[in-house]
Amino acid sequence: QMQLVESGGGSVQAGGSLRLSCAASGYTYSSNCMAWFRQAPGKEREGVARIVTDGSRTTYADSVKGRFTISHDNAKNTVYLQMNSLKPEDTAMYYCAGSSSSAYCWKSLQMESDFRYWGQGTQVTVSS
Repeated sequence: QMQLVESGGGSVQAGGSLRLSCAASGYTYSSNCMAWFRQAPGKEREGVARIVTDGSRTTYADSVKGRFTISHDNAKNTVYLQMNSLKPEDTAMYYCAGSSSSAYCWKSLQMESDFRYWGQGTQVTVSS
């Protein structure tokens, strides 16, 4: 069983930056697909980015491409989401998700069912 704990959320003004962290503990895989999802009030959860933990592949939603960067630190078993040029529409609860295989990083960003492990979420609020 993998446990995921997110941190780094907060409130910023538009144009600002935040870095989210997701620390994995318990059972960890040598190489698997990790992801960030987000859910704004009244909206469905959406995929933001995915990464194979060996760094071989990253994918991004069009809405964040060029502004967000997903990365993974093997030594710390931690996934990061660097968010720059934040917009009010980025306001949401952000969730870290872990899968059991790197193969899921070649699938649609929106497939939540690919991920069996989820963190509790961290709130990001961007004001205009």
